[in-house]
Amino acid sequence: MTRWPKPPEGSWTEHYPELGTGPISFEDSVSPEFYALERDAIFKRAWLNVGRVEQLPRGGSYVTKEIEVAGTSLIIVRGLDGEIRAFHNVCRHRGNKLVWNDFPREETSGTCRQFTCKYHGWRYGLEGELTFVQQEGEFFDLDRPATGLAPVHCDVWAGFVFVNLAPEPEQSLTEFLGPMVTALEGYPFDRMTERYVFHADNDSNWKLFADAFQEYYHVPSLHSQQIPGAVRTGAGFECAHFRLDGPHRLVSTGGARRWTLPPEYMYPIERATRSGLVGPWESPDIGEPPPGLNPGKIDPWGIDNFQIFPNLEILIYRGWYLMYRYWPTSPGTHRFEGMLCFQPATTVRERLEHEVAAVVFKEFALQDAGMLTGTQSALESAYANGIIGSFPVNDQEVLVRHFHHVVGEWVEAHRRRAAS
Repeated sequence: MTRWPKPPEGSWTEHYPELGTGPISFEDSVSPEFYALERDAIFKRAWLNVGRVEQLPRGGSYVTKEIEVAGTSLIIVRGLDGEIRAFHNVCRHRGNKLVWNDFPREETSGTCRQFTCKYHGWRYGLEGELTFVQQEGEFFDLDRPATGLAPVHCDVWAGFVFVNLAPEPEQSLTEFLGPMVTALEGYPFDRMTERYVFHADNDSNWKLFADAFQEYYHVPSLHSQQIPGAVRTGAGFECAHFRLDGPHRLVSTGGARRWTLPPEYMYPIERATRSGLVGPWESPDIGEPPPGLNPGKIDPWGIDNFQIFPNLEILIYRGWYLMYRYWPTSPGTHRFEGMLCFQPATTVRERLEHEVAAVVFKEFALQDAGMLTGTQSALESAYANGIIGSFPVNDQEVLVRHFHHVVGEWVEAHRRRAAS
């Protein structure tokens, strides 16, 4: 379906008539029954990002990933042939968790030549094959080739490692991502290997935190100190461009350069280090940007936020990028992961610029996160007591409308499959 930039007059939402313009329900963010459905409909069928290739730099490098919403733990490993593969983290003997350190539910990483079960010593190669069985003669007709680790569909796009838990994915990874996202190919993600990682357990449904980064209508109220009106020029409320493609979404922001603002709109540490919320003021040159970056041709351009269904966001700034993931843990809770990625610092000053950007980002994210427990508790009350059934959504919140629409479509498709 062709997507258009916004005309001089008119709305964003009118370009997507299938979304409608009426109030929408947020019951999908409080209902235990809906949560149970979306676990199967979405997280056991969609492609899920579980890391970057830089986490697996050589043959034998591995990470584990706990995906609680799908009730599984995965091993992602680079084989000696350079191929990245994924397996369920389960020994085929008696079902013990195969790879873990001190605490079985904590994620881990490392390098090895093979995986050895702590319980009875069964061993598996990096390609999942069963290589050793303790007292093998005691077993009855053990079929070694059929008793390797259970594989999971795994693929890589632009250095991002994805898995799909379906028995057979309905689309390849590139088909699933679609042209809007894959037009980012060529962006130097692989050069931005200095990472700052944050995670937090949040008392809100996973979709509510994603909603917070899909619109900037809340910025004047919630982030007035960090992003004052002097930054928000020439972009309506806050945003300069929206775009939808399949289940995925994009919002671009415009605005003045941070360093052109009056001093009262910056923390002293930002002025001293020439770094802050938008990262270092003088980022390394990344060369010619790919065609998918700043598709609305916004000038001055600020940030592109690509929201990749269901739970990944990639925010591209000038010379660095930020990644969010939202992992559901219950109808009213989720685990939030944030990662800032820079080109490696070559001087002490550059390292300090990165550290300051990471600290200021953390405060900014906490302002959003701190609001969401109130949102969650109020929505639970509204639906439990039949107070409010739907809520108005404005034109600047078109991505919120689209996100919940797509989630509903995936759940309804799952219902139809189950019924048939």
